[in-house]
Amino acid sequence: MEMKYYAKDVEGLRAIETKYPGIYTVEDLYDALTRSWCLETCAPRLRHLWSPEDMTVGQCSVTAFLAQDIFGGKVYGIPLPEGGFHCYNVVGDAVFDLTSAQFHGEELVYIGNPEQFREEQFKDEEKKQRYELLCAALAAASCVDYA
Repeated sequence: MEMKYYAKDVEGLRAIETKYPGIYTVEDLYDALTRSWCLETCAPRLRHLWSPEDMTVGQCSVTAFLAQDIFGGKVYGIPLPEGGFHCYNVVGDAVFDLTSAQFHGEELVYIGNPEQFREEQFKDEEKKQRYELLCAALAAASCVDYA
């Protein structure tokens, strides 16, 4: 599987959550997510742009908080011109954005961005439901040991 995401210093990063069998590395998570992301986990305002070929569209916040569950660390958000934030993960020195492909090569700045908090993000019940759906889909997709 070709990895189509931004990652810096993730080589030694290992999962701290064992709820998802076979997910030990960021690469394992990305592989399982490619079988988990769907139209229903996409932000409603972006569903018209989502496709199996562009599956990371509208998946950033739910994906980043799920990755935080698995690897720890913090979620940060790049301010977007149209409002809102594009979420990504930082764990120690590791920085990764599993949904960066939706920007089609646009250079994103992964420093100096505000931290995002699930308590705030999940005040939106619809977003919390999409996160729970992605967690369930990931559990089903991660039943195979990839190691």
